[in-house]
Amino acid sequence: MTAVGVAMTISALTTRPIWLYSVLSGGAGVVLILAAAAASPPAMADTSAQAGVVAGAAAAGSWGPPTEVAAALNTGGTAAVNSISCASAGNCGAGGYYENSPGVVQSFVVSEANGTWAPAIEVAAALNTLGVGEISSVSCRSAGNCTAGGYYSNSRVQGPFVVSEVNGTWGPAKAVATALNTGGSGRIESVSCASAGNCTAGGYYTDKSNHHQQAFVISEVNGTWGPATEVAAALNTKANAAISSVSCASAGNCSGGGYYTNNAVPRQQEAFVATEANGTWQPATEMAGALNTGGVAGVNSVSCVAAGYCGAGGSYTDSSGQQAFVASKP
Repeated sequence: MTAVGVAMTISALTTRPIWLYSVLSGGAGVVLILAAAAASPPAMADTSAQAGVVAGAAAAGSWGPPTEVAAALNTGGTAAVNSISCASAGNCGAGGYYENSPGVVQSFVVSEANGTWAPAIEVAAALNTLGVGEISSVSCRSAGNCTAGGYYSNSRVQGPFVVSEVNGTWGPAKAVATALNTGGSGRIESVSCASAGNCTAGGYYTDKSNHHQQAFVISEVNGTWGPATEVAAALNTKANAAISSVSCASAGNCSGGGYYTNNAVPRQQEAFVATEANGTWQPATEMAGALNTGGVAGVNSVSCVAAGYCGAGGSYTDSSGQQAFVASKP
């Protein structure tokens, strides 16, 4: 199977619009990760945006040779890294997918400690019995403490999952939002960790009511994941919504953004943001509505530097086509 074939297989499990998809390198059974070579590399803050790590490292020195990962797992010949996050110089985590036989796609994670990448390990195999799954997002807050999220598939559902690394050891994958995902199609799109054991993930699930797609978030507090929380229900009157990005400034203080559909005629896809304050998620807020005269908008990325201080960016459409926007809080 070619790389295109796997991408089509994975995408076929969801009808959501794809706003942002980033892979460092994939296909032909090779996944590459670049490492910076610098005399005095600076410490880098945690980020779920891969480009932030690249820019900071490149400014300090030249890039070293790429490192292939997941070769021992990737016997089917198609693999990719979807997300990478670095807690400090030489301490990163990454995740994506590989093919271990034609048409069987599994999730993997791989960790770097003190500048050395360990062998990639498969995660969620016990959940992913149908063999269509992947890691969508990774977030590392300190060396050896990362969290990743994505989706798995079995004979009954496509479901979201999270998996955490604690002190350098990856634990078992955990299915989440199972009580909400009664329609059997969901996934984690984004993960952000404020500190080790305090993370938030977001994505979408479907319910039994005509398999409506809803946005959700789920939080980990001191190493324990709580129940998933639906967001944007009041806005999402035509039931097609998802969280595309989350960012946590501190434990219990995060923001997420994505898209929903309303009941306009014809119906419109709008952008939204939602904020968690001291552990409680507030009602979602529509964004860029006055600009979105073409009726297709979404938040692609959110970043928070402190509780209540965040930025969001995405796109909307008008009579001239698709346009970019940013917004700040406060």
